[in-house]
Amino acid sequence: MNHELIEAARQLNNDVSTLVFSNPVAYVYNPLDYAWEPYKLYLERYGAGRKRVIFLGMNPGPWGMAQTGVPFGEIQAAKEWLGIEGKVKKPRVVHPKRPVMGFACTRVEVSGKRLWGLFKERFGNPVSFFNDHFIANYCPLVFMEESGKNRTPDKLKPSESKPLYSVCDRHLKEITIILQPEWVIGVGRFSEMCAQRALDGMDIRIGQILHPSPASPAANRDWAKTVTRQLMELGVW
Repeated sequence: MNHELIEAARQLNNDVSTLVFSNPVAYVYNPLDYAWEPYKLYLERYGAGRKRVIFLGMNPGPWGMAQTGVPFGEIQAAKEWLGIEGKVKKPRVVHPKRPVMGFACTRVEVSGKRLWGLFKERFGNPVSFFNDHFIANYCPLVFMEESGKNRTPDKLKPSESKPLYSVCDRHLKEITIILQPEWVIGVGRFSEMCAQRALDGMDIRIGQILHPSPASPAANRDWAKTVTRQLMELGVW
């Protein structure tokens, strides 16, 4: 089934490449374009077969998927646990405060470190995790203001978010049809809301876990324990 995911990702890349964003968005990175090689490898290696659970993130972090092409792609987790590495090019226009160094990046994506760290602790190896689980992002684009500040998709102008959400909803529905999950779990409230909208009418159970961002005070108090409890209460684990 992974070839279907790859074709869906190619189409999403084409669709978002036609979108235009304006001030306060000054820079847009699309890892599906410049980090296609490792992202394709991620889909090839871990996207085959039916998945019971899809974890859905919001969009790439500047030190995670923006560097590696892997969702929540903290460098060490991507290289050492997932065994993924590949050629990463440069975005067409690069913010000087947000360089893309690929797998040579030395910054740590805390959200990815926490997320993949939990799965490593619980499942031991990626094959065991991906037998029933998959991780995707709702939106593939990174948005930055002139200052370099990250701007999340929910903060876009309605005239710009509407066409973006349209293509992202379509892609989420497509990968859900391909992977046939029982659950789609939003990593944070925004992702849960996107899943509810995009998958309305489908026989899918939708839930939410606490986002691992260090910007969230709750996430800095034993995030892994909190999320494990949330997933057990939902009946996912």
